[in-house]
Amino acid sequence: MTYTGDVQPGGPVAVRDLAQATIRKMAVSDMANNVYLVTCRRTGAQLLVDAAADADRCLALVREGGPRLDLVVTTHSHWDHHRALADVVESTGAATAAGEEDAGSLPVRPDRLLHQGDRIEVGELGLDVLHLRGHTPGSVALAYRDPEGVTHLFTGDSLFPGGVGNTKNPGQSFDALIEDVTTRVFDVYPDDTWVYPGHGGDTTLGAERPHLEEWRQRGW
Repeated sequence: MTYTGDVQPGGPVAVRDLAQATIRKMAVSDMANNVYLVTCRRTGAQLLVDAAADADRCLALVREGGPRLDLVVTTHSHWDHHRALADVVESTGAATAAGEEDAGSLPVRPDRLLHQGDRIEVGELGLDVLHLRGHTPGSVALAYRDPEGVTHLFTGDSLFPGGVGNTKNPGQSFDALIEDVTTRVFDVYPDDTWVYPGHGGDTTLGAERPHLEEWRQRGW
C-alpha cells in the first residue's frame, strides 16, 4: 500500500483504493483541515466528509472521483470544518447530514440528523454513525467496514494520533469524550481499524489503544 495519509494544504490528494470504495484525502486552509471523499466504485455514488474550506478545491476533489456528489457529512459544528459547505451544496445539489445536537450551528440546515447507531448508505457502501460527545455535543464519526479488509473510521476532531480532541473550552467535556471514544470506538473496533482525523496524519486503533489510560490520567 502506497497510501500514507500525509497531506499538506495546497499539496496533492492522497488516494486509497479498496475493493469496493476509493478514499481520497486532502488538506485545506491554514488550519490544515482534512477533507475526505469516499466513492462507491460500483455505482459512482460519493460522500464528502467535512467541506472544511476552499470550495473550489473541494469541488475539484469531487470531480476526481466522478460527476456526482450524493451527500456531505459535517462531523461537527466548529467553523473550520464547514466554511465551504454552503458553496459545495449550492454547486452540487448534494444532501447534507450532521449530528442533531450540532445542526443548529451549521450554515446549511442538514437534510438528515444523525444519531448513535444510524447507518448511511452511499451507493452500495454502508457507513455506521458514532455519536462522540465532548468536543462538541453533536460530534459524529463514520465507520466503513470494508468487507475485504479493515474498518475505516472518520473521526473529525474527536480522535487523533496521541489523544482525543480538545475539551478545554466552555461546553466541552473530556469525561464525556473519553467515555464515548472508549465504549463506542475502542471497545467495538479492532486494532487494525484505520483512523482518519479532522487534522493531520492518520493512525490506527492499535497504535493508540495502549495510551488510553495515560489520556485518562492526564485529562486531555
